[in-house]
Amino acid sequence: MILRRSYLEQLEQWKDKKIIKVVTGVRRSGKSTLLAEFQAKLLQGGVDIGQIISLNFEDLYYEDLLDYRKLYNFLQKKIITGKPIYIFLDEIQRVPQFEKVVDSLYLKDNVDIYITGSNAFLLSGELATFLSGRYIEINVLPMSFKEYMEARSGQNPEKEFLNYLQYGGFPYAAVNLKDDRNMFDTYFDGIYNTIVVKDIEERSMRKNKGSDLHEISNIPLLKTISSFLASSVGSLISLRNIANYLSSSLDRSSSVATVSSYVKALEESYLFYPVHAMNVSGKQLLKNIVKYYIVDPGLRNYLVPRQNYDLGFLLENIVYLELRRRGYEVYIGKMKDLEVDFIAQKSGVCKYFQITANCSAKETFEREIEPLQKIKDSYKKTILTLDNFTLGNYGGISVENAISWLLAEDAV
Repeated sequence: MILRRSYLEQLEQWKDKKIIKVVTGVRRSGKSTLLAEFQAKLLQGGVDIGQIISLNFEDLYYEDLLDYRKLYNFLQKKIITGKPIYIFLDEIQRVPQFEKVVDSLYLKDNVDIYITGSNAFLLSGELATFLSGRYIEINVLPMSFKEYMEARSGQNPEKEFLNYLQYGGFPYAAVNLKDDRNMFDTYFDGIYNTIVVKDIEERSMRKNKGSDLHEISNIPLLKTISSFLASSVGSLISLRNIANYLSSSLDRSSSVATVSSYVKALEESYLFYPVHAMNVSGKQLLKNIVKYYIVDPGLRNYLVPRQNYDLGFLLENIVYLELRRRGYEVYIGKMKDLEVDFIAQKSGVCKYFQITANCSAKETFEREIEPLQKIKDSYKKTILTLDNFTLGNYGGISVENAISWLLAEDAV
């Protein structure tokens, strides 16, 4: 079992607090394993097995409990009065109107609730209305490079990073599959098709229950758009860009509204994360400027044929995911005609990052450092690169090795 220490620490921090713990993330990112690890820690800490109720709604054994009334009655009978009860409901979005169950459980004393889901609409609609201010979200990503090294007992960071670039950090695959492209593509094919078929089915179920979600019925179109987003990682795009691409390249006319619905579905399944731009000087959001990053580099290599120029974009994607894991809010920095790859904010502190695979060439180095030099505040400014020739400090701007940065502990 792969220990996801940072996520476990978050669960432990909120243990026994009167707040619902909502664990979200793309399928196969390790949510169920995380709950199992946390339950093991509860038992080690003296909690009796009878105080833990754990249900996984992807298990056929619990099919009868997909009715929210039956589920509530089942849980009601299991609750022991006078003792803390820990309830784990895995992939709860498969239960229509599950919000009513969660809301009723929340009202009871000594009940600590943990739920997981593979769709962002878990936190939309009635749940958000019922539980506004009464839940926290823990978004689980596939393994970081540091976790990947630990899971594989890696001794050579440079060699393992090449594998990580190719195959990514989905926990089961990283540990149990050989570093073979065909095996990984078969594995990713299963994940991807489960997401775009099963999650869309659940999304439609929500729509039929009165949600304002738009219907997603054209799976080939959804896959085409996801491939476009995967190939555009690190590039500024708009919904109009996507619609024009579908019209000009594929002779498939789609309205901006349709494209918006399909992109939203991909976001809700945690396949892609939108990152909006921010004005560096005034820190105002520029909502019409956006980039999309994919949840895992291995999944991107499955969707997009590998090309030599992809290295810088993949590195940028990996750094974005790592900043999210470390708890930062991430934005693109804009200043007139210049761009800063990432503005990362946490606890009132701001950091600036430029990402480049290699900045040993003079023109590349000057291009990367110029935007950072024009920022006049005192927050840390860093260039992350895979080359070791330019490492050092340049007038307060730090050039660091990206692999070492990924393996280091973060500090605000």
